[in-house]
Amino acid sequence: MTILISAFIQLFIFTVIPFLWWLIVNKRREPFLSWIGLKKPIIDHKKQWWITFVATLLLLCGPLFFVLTMRIDTEAVAASQFAGLGAKAIIPSLIFSYLQTGLSEEILFRGFIGKRCIRAFGFAKGNFIQATCFGLVHGLMFVFLTDVTGTILITVITGIAGWLMGWINEKLSKGSIVSSWLLHGSTNMIPSVLIMFSIIGAN
Repeated sequence: MTILISAFIQLFIFTVIPFLWWLIVNKRREPFLSWIGLKKPIIDHKKQWWITFVATLLLLCGPLFFVLTMRIDTEAVAASQFAGLGAKAIIPSLIFSYLQTGLSEEILFRGFIGKRCIRAFGFAKGNFIQATCFGLVHGLMFVFLTDVTGTILITVITGIAGWLMGWINEKLSKGSIVSSWLLHGSTNMIPSVLIMFSIIGAN
């Protein structure tokens, strides 16, 4: 129950600014969920979609996983709350991965920042801006938990992943953020499962 409440609080915080912006600027033009990209994805090029999905998943669960486990004490990682809990932590970790972090961050970064920047500057610049913001925020989250090299690696890797998630939404899913939501949630769920079954532990 605690993690569910926490998830809804974070979701509210990450959604309130986009909602207020929509209310003031775009209310009469388009429904909020469509404006933010929370709609059914239409995928014309499924092979390219899957390649992008898997590549981003491997990027976040490969190099980033290495950085987090080798340069940061895993007790400092958010998923450490599930350490050693086994199967009973599956539902809480699903809520954490797909609702608290996955959905809330996708609404803010790809749904709000990304779409506004793409509309203002075009896809190339707009997607780069949202990806840079995404990378910098994640770098700042770990700035006191690792060294300079670790912070730079986290920033660059999450930034590249942010760009790929913008690409999969805007170019392969007709603007739907559901694709990046599933991707983001999955990359959070994998380390949660590894930690909850003690496959990886604190350094």
